[in-house]
Amino acid sequence: MPEHDNLAFELARMAQNKAIRRRRAAPRAAPTHQPETTYGSPTQRIGFEAEQQACEFLAQRGLNVVDKNLRCKAGEIDVVAIDREQLVFIEVKLRTGQGFGGPAASVNRDKQDKLRRTALFFLPRLAQAHFRGVVPPCRFDVITIDNAGLTWIPNAFDT
Repeated sequence: MPEHDNLAFELARMAQNKAIRRRRAAPRAAPTHQPETTYGSPTQRIGFEAEQQACEFLAQRGLNVVDKNLRCKAGEIDVVAIDREQLVFIEVKLRTGQGFGGPAASVNRDKQDKLRRTALFFLPRLAQAHFRGVVPPCRFDVITIDNAGLTWIPNAFDT
């Protein structure tokens, strides 16, 4: 009986290894593009809609939105825009209630540090793509959306 168990385990191990090799060798299809609103939880979709509202607001004021939702290990930048010759990193905060000080209060020192680190990670790529490799002046803005409406805080904190 022990030989039978060993044989079963050996066959299972061989089948697993074969499946792993097959997955590694299989060509991978390119991901199909779906609107971002189809991804995530209902809360994430609400956040996406808030970011869309912020982008429209910024475009109406003459900023050129060049990227959204840049993610790396350091964190995420919601919106990146160009205002004249300045690169602007924008944090969008949505809160429906005024508990905990409202949306602007959530951009505390820790969040600011995280945004700075994330911006530093993407800065070389953005400078190359939009400023011919020259690092432009940068600033951090915050857009808050709550029951009172949308508020834009340019240069919300130091770089």
